[in-house]
Amino acid sequence: MTPALEAAYAEPHRRYHSRAHIEACLKELAAVPGLSDQDRRLLTWALWWHDAVYDPTRGDNEEASANLARRDLPALGATPEEAQEVARLVLLTKGHSVADGDRLGALMVSIDLSVLGGDPASYAAYAAGVRHEYAHVPEPAFRAGRARVMRHFLEAPVLYADAAFRARLEDRARANIAREIAGLEA
Repeated sequence: MTPALEAAYAEPHRRYHSRAHIEACLKELAAVPGLSDQDRRLLTWALWWHDAVYDPTRGDNEEASANLARRDLPALGATPEEAQEVARLVLLTKGHSVADGDRLGALMVSIDLSVLGGDPASYAAYAAGVRHEYAHVPEPAFRAGRARVMRHFLEAPVLYADAAFRARLEDRARANIAREIAGLEA
């Protein structure tokens, strides 16, 4: 998208939150039917910027990424309202919670979480990538923290806010998460 984004997604500490993740998200978006050109453009920008800042030692990556979107998008032709909407979508990826009726938000968080519903080998590669990104965290602390995060997902009434993603990926995602938790707690 921009040289700065290309450089960000190529940072050496990224193993999962890389250009490959963005490309996988864009592929998911391309398969979503019935979007207007405007909605597709907003989601494309949001996907590109949602992990623009990714430092596993920080707790404000989404906020920093949203701020970059607000700053960068006007130079790409976005109106102030479009840049603000992209920032809002980016911020939704922090908690993956969406208000009822927010179709773009539901798609954004569902696309971001689509990796959870991948085949077991893809899911294992994702989990290994995340572990690598958190290499600075000692193994016992990582296992406990990761199990807590993944249990939060597993205990949610639904993982995918978008109904089509839910129908396609929910069961496999829950099986993957349960398998990962079991491994973390073994």
